[in-house]
Amino acid sequence: MLLREKKKQNLGVKKIRVLKGDQVEVLAGKDKGKKGKIEKVLPGKGVVVIKGINMYKRHVKPQGQAKQGGIVTASRPIALCKVAVICSKCGKKTRVGYEVAKGEKVRICRKCKGQI
Repeated sequence: MLLREKKKQNLGVKKIRVLKGDQVEVLAGKDKGKKGKIEKVLPGKGVVVIKGINMYKRHVKPQGQAKQGGIVTASRPIALCKVAVICSKCGKKTRVGYEVAKGEKVRICRKCKGQI
């Protein structure tokens, strides 16, 4: 039990350089090469949810007359290390950098130096 608690404590909050609404491309896994938009970012776990990527099917039992049963399709989270941000200016996969401009911290593309 103590070992599990230590592992949970070590996770912490990671520095997340991607934001909700960013266009990303999947680098590894069954959806490699697919592009999508980030729906949700979970910094504590180091994962993101991308619309239409990492889909799975779940068999759901009917819950009385209100909810109908069947097969439900949903997106699962994918690790941050498996996605790369796509620059809106140059359209290439890139890493995210930061620059201070006019007293504000701005995210920039590492390839074309344009603002993301």
